[in-house]
This record gives sequence, C-alpha cells and structure tokens, in this order.
Amino acid sequence: MIIISDLKKILLNMHNKLIRNFCIIAHIDHGKSTLADRLIEFTKGEKDKKAQVLDTMDLERERGITIKSQAINLPFKNIKGDTYNLNLIDTPGHVDFASEVSRSLRASDGAILLVDASQGIQAQTIANTYLAIDFGLTIIPVINKIDLPSSQTELVTQELIGTFGFKEDEILHCSAKTGKGVQELLENIIDIIPPPEGDINFTRALVFDSKYDQYKGIINYVRIFDGEIKAGDNLKTFNSKNTFIASEVGVFTPEQTKKDSLKMGEVGFIYTGLKEFKTLPVGETISNINNEDIKPIISGAELKPKVFAGMFPLDPNDFLDLDDALSKLQLNDASIIYARETSQALGPGFRCGFLGVLHMEIIQERVEREYGIEIIMTAPSVEYKITLKNKDTKLINNPSAVDLSEIDKIEEPWIKATIICPDKFIGKMMDLLTSYRGTSTNIEYLNTSTNESSINRILVSCEIPLGEILVGFYDQLKSATQGYGSMDYEIIGFKISNLAKVDILINQEKVDPLSTFITKEKSYYYGRDLVSKLKELIPRQLFEVPIQAAIGSKIIARDTVKALRKNVTAKCYGGDITRKKKLLAKQAEGKKRLKKLGKVEIPQEAFLSILNIDR
Repeated sequence: MIIISDLKKILLNMHNKLIRNFCIIAHIDHGKSTLADRLIEFTKGEKDKKAQVLDTMDLERERGITIKSQAINLPFKNIKGDTYNLNLIDTPGHVDFASEVSRSLRASDGAILLVDASQGIQAQTIANTYLAIDFGLTIIPVINKIDLPSSQTELVTQELIGTFGFKEDEILHCSAKTGKGVQELLENIIDIIPPPEGDINFTRALVFDSKYDQYKGIINYVRIFDGEIKAGDNLKTFNSKNTFIASEVGVFTPEQTKKDSLKMGEVGFIYTGLKEFKTLPVGETISNINNEDIKPIISGAELKPKVFAGMFPLDPNDFLDLDDALSKLQLNDASIIYARETSQALGPGFRCGFLGVLHMEIIQERVEREYGIEIIMTAPSVEYKITLKNKDTKLINNPSAVDLSEIDKIEEPWIKATIICPDKFIGKMMDLLTSYRGTSTNIEYLNTSTNESSINRILVSCEIPLGEILVGFYDQLKSATQGYGSMDYEIIGFKISNLAKVDILINQEKVDPLSTFITKEKSYYYGRDLVSKLKELIPRQLFEVPIQAAIGSKIIARDTVKALRKNVTAKCYGGDITRKKKLLAKQAEGKKRLKKLGKVEIPQEAFLSILNIDR
C-alpha cells in the first residue's frame, strides 16, 4: 500500500528530474548577454524582437554591462523528446556586483563558465569560478566567440586546463553571435548539471533579488529549496522574523507568468504586498509560518557596502524628492544604504554606501535620469576603523565626522587583489603597485606557450589598501597594460596606516565634503595640488578668498583667489587727491565687511576636482 506522502514524494522527484537551475559566469564583454539571447532563441524556437533580452535597463544596454540579476524559465525539448524546464539566472560580471553574483550562484545547481576566445581568462572569472566551486556547483567550461579572426581557441583551452584542471574534451566551443555550438551546450546542461534536491516535509526558499512595482509593491525573486509555496500561504523570514502572505506566485518567461504554486527546485517570483525593503531583504531565507528550526541558506542577509560618498541636491528644494528617489532605488537595488547628513557648504543631503565606484556612478545616473534631480556627489571614501585616545573604537566612512586631536590610531581596509596581464608588462605592473602602496605576494604564469604570436599571461597576487584603488587605479592599470589587464579583489581586514586627515578651508570655513584621509608623506603634495586646482575653479568675488589645506591646526598649503576690483575713482576727473583716497578707503572698509558676511558659492567641479588629484 502506497502512503499519500510517499506518492507525493515520487511525483515531486519526477518533476525535479526535468528541472535544471544554472547561471553564466563571465567577465564583462565576454558575450554573456548574447549567449542568453541565443539560449532563449533555441528554447523558444524563435528570435526575440530585441537583443539582450535580460538587460532591461537603458544603462545596461548603453554601457554593455549587466547590472541587475535576472531570471528566466526556458522550456527545452531534448533529442530524446523530454521537455525540461531550464532556469537561467543571469549575473553581472563586474567586481562591484560580486554580492549579486554570489546570491545567483547560491540559487543555482550549475554554472556555465564563459570565456572569450580572443581575451582568455580574466581575474573576475577566476574569482567567481572558485566561488561556484566552493558552493558545490557543477561547472561547464565554454569558449565563446570562436568565429572571431583574433580568436585563440587552443591557447584559451590550455589556460582553462592549467588554471582549473578541466579535461580538454570537457571544454565546449561556441559562438553566441552565430548560434554555433549552442544546441550542444543545451544538451550538456541537461546531461551534466544535476537536478535540484530537497525535502518535501518543510518549506524553505532563498530571496536572491527583488524589484519594486508601484502597483503591487515588492516583487521577490526566489529559488525554492524545500517544499512548496502556494498563493495565499502564510510565510515568515528567518533573520528579521517578519510574517507576510504570498499574494501571488509565478515564473519568468521572461514576462511574469502567474502560477498556483512554486514547487521544490523551481525559480520564480513572489508578490507579498510589502512596501518596505527592510521587511524582506535580499539574501533572506523564507519558510512556512508553521515550520520550526529552519536553517538559513545564506547566513547574515545584510549587504555590506565598501565605498561611501555624499549625495546632495543641487537645489536644496529637491531634498525631499531625493529622499523619495533613494528609497525607491533601494527597493530595486538592495545594496544601497543611505542616511541623512548636513554640510555647511552643500546644505542637507545624504551619506550613501555603495558596492564600488561603478555602482556609485550607476546610482548617480539613475537618480538624474529616472527622477530628474540634479545632484552633487562628493569624492568616494572607504570605512576606517578609528581608535580614540580614550581607547574607544568606531567605524567611520566620512573623514569630516572625526576630530584629528581625538584620534590615537587609524586603520584602513586592505584588499587581496588578483591581476591578470601579459608578462611583458610585469615591470610597469610592479611600479604601479608600489606607487599605490601595494605589495605583490605571488606571481604565476597562466600559460607558457612557445608560439611567438601568442601572449603569455601572468597572474599577480597582491595586497593593497582599498582606498587607493577607488580613484584612478583602474585607468592606470589599463594604461600600463595597454588595455589587457583585469583585476578582482576581496577585503582581507584592517591594517594600521600612517594616515593624516587633510581639511580644506575656503574663506576660513571648513568644507566638509573635501576632507579626506591620505598618507602623511603624500599629504603636503596632495594639499598643494588640490588648493591649486580649487583656485582655478572657484569664481572670483568682490573680496579676496583664501584657500587653505590643513592637517589639524597646521596649514600645509595656501593660495588666494584675487578680488574683483571696481574702479570707484572713475568719477573723479580732478580735484584734490584726498577725494580718491576717501573713496578707496570706503571701498576697503566695504570689502572687509563683505569678507566677514559674504559666502563663497562653490561650483560642482570643485568637488569633482578631488578625483583628478594624483594621490
């Protein structure tokens, strides 16, 4: 006699055998979005009207990068006639969006490792591949763009074998542009990637992304690991202990397609009616309200920003609109954090946290485009660990928030970076690292080809302060390696550094957004260059404007914006000299009074100038 629960388990196992959950690991511009288009075309049997179906944002299409994770359900009939549900979870390729990649990998059972046949393995590819291996994912190596005249398929094959230990017959070759090899790749996805497994006795799902719908509230992207979620189910979160109702569930085809339930192993969406992101953050584990002792899929759902900057509206009247814009963007992008702050120079604004400098640029463009608010962004900084003289420690991300006289020591975050470049640039690479306070820890060759036309590439492991790479480092890296260099990094912790806090005073008033931490040996040159730059940018007033760089109470650099002079003696055509002296004395008194009461309007370019100073 078959028990109902056993029958249910048998049916669920049959259902799961026809599901494959996978993602694509690739560096920027290695053809990930194009391959996704071809997979959609081959499974649907028709080409979509627009290219890059999963790149839904204008910025993604313009920059040629993937910013947000996407998911799509692809029905595919293999050569045996069985119809499989392939769930493709698209992932970003830039180092700034590593947390998005990590969550997509968690929601997958396998990954396609996509490598450009002309560019070879990049640093970000290596980092994400090892992360996928750590998560226990099955990897399918694929060399893309084999149709290009500049492709070096054999060389890249040897790189994959030497770096990851793949066998040559495991590596697939394809052209996402022409569709060559895509059918074979789909068959390999079914044969190699294992079907999802789980337990039917309780419900457990991972929220790996979220978006905001102005009519329905937050839409959560979920992967069901155990059990089943039906429309109308009462659910709860593991970390935040909140309860809610799944008002609607379904899958992406890529349009939202409503279903009665999401079963174990499926990837889809849940509408909850919630309006606040904090109630159900990305990375949360959700379960049925009656389930007890559920283990989280990802421990600690909080997203940690690495880069911080001030965001101020150009018009102070737009402050509330900017607040509303950031709250809506946070619903679409869970990795943004922000808090109100006030600057004497810029007025009310926000201190924002981002995953990296590219992420900061993307958010700035979205605020200006989608909400029509002109904003001023201050120079990016990192989070420092400050030990005060009373032995208290605290983390600060705004240099102006602490008084130098109270500081006992400063610790800054360091990273372990992996840089890949041709071996002929090793000398320039070492010079670049030294100039940015970095130290190399290991150098190894990715290939040792004897073919003179091929490029031997090296992998440089190094340690460097995170604050040093925020501004200018990527440009210098590309310049030093003629565009061939790529980099990935991870934070390894805080180290004590000999840093000084440089403040900028304009007309005797400290301009908080221009304060920064920099090494003491570079501080004098930095202060001098910034003061000189500001002198060019700040418009002349009717009074002299002194610009000073200071470390504590010590002025390390000074320059002056000369006053505009009105010719007050022009109306004197003759007479005694005392008439002219009287008018000039009156003008001098007015300038002295104006200097006390007058305010200097600082242009936006002044805050951007800090990015152009050689640190």
